[in-house]
Amino acid sequence: MATAKPKAKPTAKIDLALEALDRIAAHEKECGERWAETLVELKELRKVTDAHAARWERLAWLVIGTVVSASVAAVTLQLS
Repeated sequence: MATAKPKAKPTAKIDLALEALDRIAAHEKECGERWAETLVELKELRKVTDAHAARWERLAWLVIGTVVSASVAAVTLQLS
C-alpha cells in the first residue's frame, strides 16, 4: 500500500497574502494623507472664493447705487 505524501504548508500563499495586505495598508495610508491635503486646499479655496465674491458684491451695490442716484438726479433736473 502506498503512503500518501504529506501536503506542503502553503507558506508561499500566506506570504503573498501578507505582502498584499501590507501593500493595501500602505496605499490606504497614502490615499488618506493625500485626501487630507486635498481637504485643506479645498477649505483655503473656499475662503478665497468667498472673499472674492464679497468684493464683487460690494462693487455691484456701488454700481447699482450710482445708477439709481444718477437716475434720480436726472429725473429731478428734468422736473425742475
